[in-house]
Amino acid sequence: MRSTQLCGPLGADSGALLPFAPGDLHPPYSLQHAPGDQPDFCGSKPHGEFFWRLLGNRLFCPLEPMSPMKIWPGNPYPLGATYDGAGTNFSLFSEVAERIELCLFDERGRETRLGLPEVTGHCWHGYLPGVEPGQRYGFRVHGPWAPEQGHRCNPSKLLLDPYAKGIDGDVTWDEAVFPYHFDADPDASNDRDSAPFMPKCIVQQPFFNWAGDHRLQRPWHETVIYELHVKGFTAQHPDIPPELRGTYAGLAHPVSIGYLKQLGVTAVELLPVHYFVHDKHLHDRGLRNYWGYNSMAYFSPHGDYAADKRPGAAAAEFKTMVKAMHQAGIEVILDVVYNHTAEGNHLGPVLCLKGIDNAYYYQLMEDRRYYRDYSGTGNCLSMRQPHVLQLIMDSLRYWVLEMHVDGFRFDLASALARELHEVQMLNAFFNIIQQDPVTNQIKLIAEPWDLGEGGYQVGNFPSGWSEWNGKYRDCVRNFWRTQAPTLSEFGYRFTGSSDLYGGNSRSPFASINFVSAHDGFTLRDLVSYNEKHNLANGEDNRDGHDDNRSWNCGAEGPTDDPEVLTLRVRQQRNFMATLMLSQGVPMLLAGDEFGRTQQGNNNAYCQDNPISWVNWSNVDEDLQEFTERLIRFRHEHPVFRRRRWFQGQPIHGGDKDDIAWFNYMGEQASEELWGGETIQTLGVFLNGESFPNPNARGEPVTDDSFYLIFNAHFEEMDFILPPNHWGLRWLKVLDTAQGWLQGGDEDAHGASPLEAGASLTVVPRSLVLLQRQA
Repeated sequence: MRSTQLCGPLGADSGALLPFAPGDLHPPYSLQHAPGDQPDFCGSKPHGEFFWRLLGNRLFCPLEPMSPMKIWPGNPYPLGATYDGAGTNFSLFSEVAERIELCLFDERGRETRLGLPEVTGHCWHGYLPGVEPGQRYGFRVHGPWAPEQGHRCNPSKLLLDPYAKGIDGDVTWDEAVFPYHFDADPDASNDRDSAPFMPKCIVQQPFFNWAGDHRLQRPWHETVIYELHVKGFTAQHPDIPPELRGTYAGLAHPVSIGYLKQLGVTAVELLPVHYFVHDKHLHDRGLRNYWGYNSMAYFSPHGDYAADKRPGAAAAEFKTMVKAMHQAGIEVILDVVYNHTAEGNHLGPVLCLKGIDNAYYYQLMEDRRYYRDYSGTGNCLSMRQPHVLQLIMDSLRYWVLEMHVDGFRFDLASALARELHEVQMLNAFFNIIQQDPVTNQIKLIAEPWDLGEGGYQVGNFPSGWSEWNGKYRDCVRNFWRTQAPTLSEFGYRFTGSSDLYGGNSRSPFASINFVSAHDGFTLRDLVSYNEKHNLANGEDNRDGHDDNRSWNCGAEGPTDDPEVLTLRVRQQRNFMATLMLSQGVPMLLAGDEFGRTQQGNNNAYCQDNPISWVNWSNVDEDLQEFTERLIRFRHEHPVFRRRRWFQGQPIHGGDKDDIAWFNYMGEQASEELWGGETIQTLGVFLNGESFPNPNARGEPVTDDSFYLIFNAHFEEMDFILPPNHWGLRWLKVLDTAQGWLQGGDEDAHGASPLEAGASLTVVPRSLVLLQRQA
């Protein structure tokens, strides 16, 4: 056995001696240096032929002629690269592979290839002593190139590890990363080496000091979600150091966390932070995939969002951010994209799964050259395959157990229910989620649609899941732009959508209520534009939704008209108040609380610039304060966040129903009104005297009772308050035409409480909240 001396530190020992014995190292078995690039020597020049290489980012210089590195058999599990303190185990699954090479790269990009020596249950594996965190690596898979059979193996393509916990670099869009030559038959293989144009996987340091951190486990009915983009939230914040803006560290900065706490939100929902790829068609137009719905590594945090640019540092920075959020009482929910990958269709690049085992990982058409596509991006993962399910479940558990996140929002979740073609909610994926002791204890949110036939599945997800409620969004938008829904439709949406979620043991918090989200108009643009304005996307305004259910209040875009501006402010308050006073879980889009605009762009997925970034220098402070008070008011009053459905009948032997509906004349809604008439005005009584469920300590829950008045009509209306039975005296606490009013014996304008049966004039398109007095 020959020895090699380590030049440079290995841990704290700068003079360690590591033994290597002959092994099976496939050519090329030594790193090649560029012309004129001489290898570094440690001490005197060794005798005999000089072999050198980098291992774990450490330079090894032989004391005598060195034999090839020995790779041990290692273990098939865990998959990926696992550092154990003495070395790293590598394992990759492929049914179709004939041979797999582990490729190690030094800091100059020079490559060493080692054949993985063992295969167990289609997992190819090997262990390398001395390989440490920071080592760059990838794989090459030898196997069949037969597109007509769905196989696209090509060892000239360097492949990312689907289990990589760190990725260094970005894809360079050279022809070499594609499986074919651009000017040739796409079924003919392109054998150019893609390694110079590919990012590299990083062996990750698994250790982190989580001392003092714990899952918050905030109940759903106490949750207020804030959807934000890691980069966009702080990219322009003047009070965050420039080097931290747009990063995990910037989001963890006391300024960011202090703002979130002041606003009152209890959870941040982060747009995708899994490592993703900027699409070639966007790169060619000088754009970027800002939203990040183009994932390619389900274990690695996206490196562009790390202030620390050292390879592999993103994971520790992300963990630090999560820990800081938890210390502030804020949960972290990830928007995850498990329905497709960045490899696209048959014309897309070979980056990872396509070259590892294309026919296994992806849903293919009968003509197996082509892919089923329910996502609009070119491919869908095959949810029938055990190792695809394992990949997703291992990823979910990793982010919960190792990264300490609190939940997930699943992009295009209906696609995850397609084992063949039809959506099947009792398929393997949802069954595994339900029985898994890690994932069944966290917050699970479905985006309950995809782009395939039968993909709109709002209300159909299993017990334990919450859903983005698109019907809530559409109904509330229609109501306030005077495209009136029926009383039945509005009533269901305002009270948690029991028509959608009342069965299967689900509760009001199954409904994630929202008026705006990243996909579509911001709240301010919703009241400022009738049409989308997406020319900056480079698609001649053809992209994005045409059915926005928006209303510009009388002028398209920016205006100096004071009447239009006043109405826009009132409409934003109307939407905010409706959202925060509805049953279910409210979700607020970052910046909506102070009037953020995207200049009418309703599909800003490719706008990594001030169009999408939060503009902290243009803040409507009145709207921001209004929203803060709304959220605080919701936290203070459990009647707006019930854990069980309204029954529309007296509770606990009382003489008043838990909820009651009235017309503008103070009369309870008739059967005819419930039967299908559209509405523009209504009143709602919410009984706070008692609740069917106790609090966490088993104590009865009580609250004040409230009467809400909605006037979506274009004229002012005189509303008659209900008779004595429902309350003798009412104090106005909120009017979206005026803002928040002080409580007590008189409101902020000196008005005394209103008597039962009194008339109250409500201005056009406004909401009034009254609180019952003793």
